[in-house]
Amino acid sequence: MVLISHRGNLDGPNTKLENNPVQVKSVILSGFDCEIDVWNINGHFILGHDGPSYPVKEKFLENKKLWCHAKNLQALEVMLGNKNIHCFWHENDDFTLTSKNFIWTFPEKSTGKKSVVVSLGKKSSDYQCYGICTDYPGSY
Repeated sequence: MVLISHRGNLDGPNTKLENNPVQVKSVILSGFDCEIDVWNINGHFILGHDGPSYPVKEKFLENKKLWCHAKNLQALEVMLGNKNIHCFWHENDDFTLTSKNFIWTFPEKSTGKKSVVVSLGKKSSDYQCYGICTDYPGSY
């Protein structure tokens, strides 16, 4: 099972480090995949959850360990045009399909072998899935 750090968190939510490119690189070097929030404003990629905070180059997003959550339409359109970026869009939908054909799954919904379930607690029930996206990847 793949463990995916939610926004670069390792031991719970940390709004000061979330989506920070330095933290994201550290998480990847620790062996985890990482979900990040990506905006595209005037042709520039910027990481951040509630708004754009950390400018990055498109090349940064071309990492096989990143799951790029598009936060606006422009980000989704540009990322979908780059086959080396793994991306998706969702808000409150139960399921959404990523650009690499995984099923991004809202918490507590049914899962299958291609599902990545979002589980923001320290430990979730025994999901049958491809991966778990969590703020606590070290607890698994």
